[in-house]
Amino acid sequence: MTVRRLSAGLVAVAFFTPGVAACTTTGDAGPSATPSATASATGAAPEVDTDAKQALMDSTREIRNGNFRFSMTGAGSVAEGQVHQPSQSAEIQVRLGESTDDLAISLDLIHAKPDSWVKLDLKGQAATSVPGADRLNLGKYHHLDQSRIQGNRSLGFDFDKVDPAGSEALTQAVTEVRRTGDGAYAGTLDLSKAADAGSLDPSVITALGPEAKAVPFTAKTDAQGRLTEMVIQLPEGSRPAGQEIRVTYSDYGNATEATKPSADQVVEAPPELYNLFD
Repeated sequence: MTVRRLSAGLVAVAFFTPGVAACTTTGDAGPSATPSATASATGAAPEVDTDAKQALMDSTREIRNGNFRFSMTGAGSVAEGQVHQPSQSAEIQVRLGESTDDLAISLDLIHAKPDSWVKLDLKGQAATSVPGADRLNLGKYHHLDQSRIQGNRSLGFDFDKVDPAGSEALTQAVTEVRRTGDGAYAGTLDLSKAADAGSLDPSVITALGPEAKAVPFTAKTDAQGRLTEMVIQLPEGSRPAGQEIRVTYSDYGNATEATKPSADQVVEAPPELYNLFD
């Protein structure tokens, strides 16, 4: 079994990267999702509820302040953590695959400007096939060279763009939306306009072709109008079929400073780690 490099962003890696999917799959494509919103059957341009769209765009303002907890789930993988802009720190945990899969990967990322660390846990029959596994699977944090991870969607973190999921880009890509209840919305997104969102792999958007222009979504906001959930339902022709991506936000203003690993738990990252995420 060949283990390919992990590419795109952490969440995109977890949900869409073919190399990872090939090793973490158990052969079950997963249940298909039934879209909660569809484009007009007549082909006519959908009517946009401008008030609802503006409310959704406004719902991401508090995220820009960089003080929240978040989660992203899909394809049996999870990314979750917190961002604490006041201390210029963030923590992200990513789990790719299940313990019963050929390869399951866990990453524990800590950013405390100007430093970053990542701890990897590789499990499964294919774990030893990962290049440099004996140097990666140490149970310790790898201190990362900032010059090697700048701009890297998997290992880096930009405190000028603090939302790992890129929900602002997603709400700006809304093509049709309607209110379905108090703080509840449904509509469609043009994912081709949201390629910068950390929750999406640009290669998957390209693969969707014309279908990327009308992807169903639902969203929820809290009593203060802040985004708490967005669910994107990829078309049946996507990989994996009918995959649902769920992004949540909570604890606005109540995140805490990330805890740095102690010196005895840190080693310098080997070249194999950077190669894995190039």
